[in-house]
Amino acid sequence: MAVLCFESIVLGLSAPVMIMVEDLDPALGITIGVGLAVACLLAAGLLRTPVGEWLGHAIQVAAIALGFITPIMFLVGLMFAALWGTAVWMGRRIESDRARWAAADEPPA
Repeated sequence: MAVLCFESIVLGLSAPVMIMVEDLDPALGITIGVGLAVACLLAAGLLRTPVGEWLGHAIQVAAIALGFITPIMFLVGLMFAALWGTAVWMGRRIESDRARWAAADEPPA
């Protein structure tokens, strides 16, 4: 959730960069930047469901694809994708450890 929340800030701030530096149409820049920022927050809220995780994956692809508009976003997108991948991997590992510990505490039937 933390990765997506921080990423929403960065993606929201990418709108002025796309508009001012890359001369993108303001309406399109705001739509892309704010739209991805809102999608990050939506995915963060839905992380307990499979939809949230898949939306998070899609956001990572979109953040990297922003590099075609603003080249530095290739690097920024890859950094957030690495953080996202690590967070997903660690989350799954923690969940499996919790399940194993819970099973160990239960008496055999």
